[in-house]
Amino acid sequence: MTFDYDLFVIGGGSGGVRAARIAASEGGAKVALAEEFRMGGTCVIRGCVPKKLMVFASGFSQMMEDGKSYGWDIRQNGFDWPKFKTHLETELDRLEAAYRRNAQNAGVTIYDSRAVLKDAHTVVLADGQTVSAKHILIATGGYPFVPDLPGRDLAMTSNEIFLQEELPKSILIVGGGYIACEFACILNGLGVEVTQFYRGAQILNGFDEEVRGHIGESMIDSGVSLSLGCDVMEMEQQDQGIWVKATSGKDRHYDAVLYATGRMPNTTGLGLEDLGVKLGRRGEILVDEWSQTSVPSIYAVGDVTDRINLTPVAIREGHAFADTVFGGKKVKADHTCVPGAVFTQPEYGYVGMTEEEARKDHSIEVYATAFKPMKTAFAGRSDRVLFKLIVDAETRKVLGCHIVAEGAAELIQLAAIAVKMGATKENFDRTVAVHPTIAEELVTMRTPVRTA
Repeated sequence: MTFDYDLFVIGGGSGGVRAARIAASEGGAKVALAEEFRMGGTCVIRGCVPKKLMVFASGFSQMMEDGKSYGWDIRQNGFDWPKFKTHLETELDRLEAAYRRNAQNAGVTIYDSRAVLKDAHTVVLADGQTVSAKHILIATGGYPFVPDLPGRDLAMTSNEIFLQEELPKSILIVGGGYIACEFACILNGLGVEVTQFYRGAQILNGFDEEVRGHIGESMIDSGVSLSLGCDVMEMEQQDQGIWVKATSGKDRHYDAVLYATGRMPNTTGLGLEDLGVKLGRRGEILVDEWSQTSVPSIYAVGDVTDRINLTPVAIREGHAFADTVFGGKKVKADHTCVPGAVFTQPEYGYVGMTEEEARKDHSIEVYATAFKPMKTAFAGRSDRVLFKLIVDAETRKVLGCHIVAEGAAELIQLAAIAVKMGATKENFDRTVAVHPTIAEELVTMRTPVRTA
């Protein structure tokens, strides 16, 4: 059978674009890609990149305050959101153009259109055009979830927060995951009055318990009004703003409400179930270790599979797919010991197991320290950093490393190399400290604070 393309990719995010580029440039495949919104996907257009730029912007308020303690005569005139937003949009346009250019330079044909599946080898574009391909890759990512409650249409999500014409004076953020906590810190740093509701007992569910408490306290100390065990019952637009009825009885008006209550795999309406592509409980596409679905010609990578929802993982999955199917080499994406970061303030960097995970199957030693860093202690701030190593008591391997500190994401990237290689606690101990740094604590903690 003759096909229009060797590969058709649905989704122009990081995973889909990487797969398309490698299949075309290194695998010699004839490749097409369809993207219904903007090239770059969630990470580039409405996720990691604009969020991190907002993190940078929000950090300057505290930085300038600290500068006064270091002798600088600094005068603040407030944050200019329209100026920042204009610059942000220019940068996102540049990145989107780069994604498009790199794919096209590799020989990928791009359709600026929604695409859905007609059969195992055919997609239908929004204008009705049908295109056939020997292989189809689904890389449509995820979308923010907002629960069904009265007034839900009044809430924005992380997709829309970058589109505001002006910053609200007050905002309610609903959710306790990393996206909710990151935006609570960002907006607080930009001068917005931030209230955060989370229905659970502590924010950042699934992360290390000790870290969760540390970050929660830090957020409260920085000015975020955090209400745990609290949720929204209904919302209503009134003259004074959005009226929110809370389960805790803390009813009030806010200028804006942001829901960050998780993301769902973006599989609705693609025609997957009609073809026999198996989906999971949350709508995620079920794939094997080669990212292949229950229909042999159809594959999926990235957040739509709900494995590890991180951009670098999607890129690895897309590359491994292209190598396997078009590069003549069998490559599996490695989902073990994946490092990550939460861009709260301070940041949280992690790799490997949490203490709670490690306790299940290992006898462990926990090395941890928390202290005031020199930089901010000199400025009179009371914030504390946290360093934590979880060690297998028998093999001595470092099972997990957790850092809460300014620049933790940069630090964990380097520490992750050692942990991924199987470094032992003694390898860490034999490494000479770089002084004076906060990171020297990684190699100077000698006595466990607890064992299990």
